[in-house]
Amino acid sequence: MYKQPTKAIITDAGFASRFLPITKTIPKAMIPLGAKPVMQLIVEECVEAGISEIIIVATPGTMSKAIYDDYFHNESANVKTLLDKQGKAERFVPVQEVLSFPKITVIEQDASLPYGNASPIVSAREFINDDEAFLVLYSDDVVFGASDAKALMNAYKANPEVKAVIMAQEMPDEVLSKYGIIKLKDTEKHTLDHIVEKPKQDAPSNLTSYGRYLLTPEIFAKLDETGLDGELWTVDGITRLAAEGDVLVEKTAGQWMTTGDPAAYLAAQNKYAELNK
Repeated sequence: MYKQPTKAIITDAGFASRFLPITKTIPKAMIPLGAKPVMQLIVEECVEAGISEIIIVATPGTMSKAIYDDYFHNESANVKTLLDKQGKAERFVPVQEVLSFPKITVIEQDASLPYGNASPIVSAREFINDDEAFLVLYSDDVVFGASDAKALMNAYKANPEVKAVIMAQEMPDEVLSKYGIIKLKDTEKHTLDHIVEKPKQDAPSNLTSYGRYLLTPEIFAKLDETGLDGELWTVDGITRLAAEGDVLVEKTAGQWMTTGDPAAYLAAQNKYAELNK
């Protein structure tokens, strides 16, 4: 058994070509929902769950690392001074909230690794001790109305023998071909058999897997070979874990939405606006 997580890896390592031209200048996760970039919402989810150290993995060969470092660490003293002089000090409070977050380390993805959503996780290996579980959150997935990070922590605390915990959401039949679909090994225990990536027909369930995971260090040994399209896939590693022990599937109590393409992002923006009137 491993220690409860205190660390989270947030992945944002890709070129977000569907959002060009804006993403040639800023990383996709810095596009805002309301006044906050998506990345901040993911960080806040971790903080709410009690995470004390966050590793953001940025796209190599871009300005992403510098942009994240500036956003989370730049004290912007000149802005504070101006607002103080103008009698608008309260407008600086959101900046102070960002600067008060727990330890945030920004690294670049290892450029020698294959493309794939598991490569940022492998890139952060040195930050994870061999005796601790940890969270992984994809920065193009947002969850409204609940903290998946907290749900993962609670599920692991109640089931410390499992190899991993993954979040899931029930989705309608007509969209199952777009996502990774879960086949359960044990429907009573809610344990994973495997995940079918974008099934063309006969989906094993309507439970969709998305980017919220609690993993143990055993995952790193399972992310050593490429899968579909020669990429490193997180779900492949999780499926290999499930062959050796229990991987718990936890249904979200909130609403998961992706921001991975402009249409989905607009839907998430509308949902955020609806909840923050």
